[in-house]
Amino acid sequence: MLLAAPLAAEAQQVRGVPRIGVLLPSESSSFLTSPSSLREGLRELGYVEGQTILIEWRLAEGHNERLPELARELVARKVDVLVTSGALPTILAAKNATSTIPIVFAGASDPVGTGLVESLSHPGANVTGVSGQLVESEAKRLELLKGLGPRVSRVAYLWRPGPPSQGQSLMQLMVEEAESAARHLGLQLLPIETPLPINFDDAFARMRKARANALLVTPAQFYGDARERLAELALRDRMPTMFGNRLHVEVGGLMSYGVNYVDIYRRTATYVDKILKGAKPADLPVEQPTKFELVINLKTAKALGLTIPPSLLGRADQVIE
Repeated sequence: MLLAAPLAAEAQQVRGVPRIGVLLPSESSSFLTSPSSLREGLRELGYVEGQTILIEWRLAEGHNERLPELARELVARKVDVLVTSGALPTILAAKNATSTIPIVFAGASDPVGTGLVESLSHPGANVTGVSGQLVESEAKRLELLKGLGPRVSRVAYLWRPGPPSQGQSLMQLMVEEAESAARHLGLQLLPIETPLPINFDDAFARMRKARANALLVTPAQFYGDARERLAELALRDRMPTMFGNRLHVEVGGLMSYGVNYVDIYRRTATYVDKILKGAKPADLPVEQPTKFELVINLKTAKALGLTIPPSLLGRADQVIE
């Protein structure tokens, strides 16, 4: 129901009502529950869906190759604003589909470095939104992993570079950030590259060969889609895990630390409101995330034979028991 679009016939009957297009990569990614907060944010601003605003959803169901076509569909529907997830392929699909319709991203990492905007204070062109700070958070995730105690010393780092147009520079930045943080923390980082199609059995075999005793997984859609499998394999190998999104922890991962996407989508609604009232994306500064959350799964900790230090538990925003 979350992603159900209004019937075309109904939409055609409502004249003069702003239409918002929402482009998402996957219902299994970090954007599963968060878009509902976009609706909540719009309601808080006085919009009534179906009466004073229309929302059309397009979901790629994990197939990034469909994103350009779905973006063009929304452009053809003449939406007034195009909202996208923070995943770079999603934003690029929207950006390539239109240079005139305002685009608002929810949780993009390093929007300046990836060329989405000219600067945070003056985005330029037709793209703006809320950033996700994925790169900067890698150091914090490693710090929290180390907080588990001496059991953690050799950390496997699961990542996958993509084509330059789909975030190769971003992923490389994240690896470099993690390597720098690991050196500072006295940890050994073991990058495990996973080319497509991802073979997780092979990846975990390489981790065992490298004698990894913990796992850090870079935030990415393709890992979110396989979150149950990742949790299963990590538990089998008795490996503590750290993720960038709480959805991994809800299905058996040990810990996650990252931005609160519910808050990001709610803040995205304010951009939509300002644009509908006449503001230009080029003049709306990119906001930085303000809410981060640490989630710990105590059931998984018990299965791993791991006692979470009270100092770490005390920092958790949510503990799953």
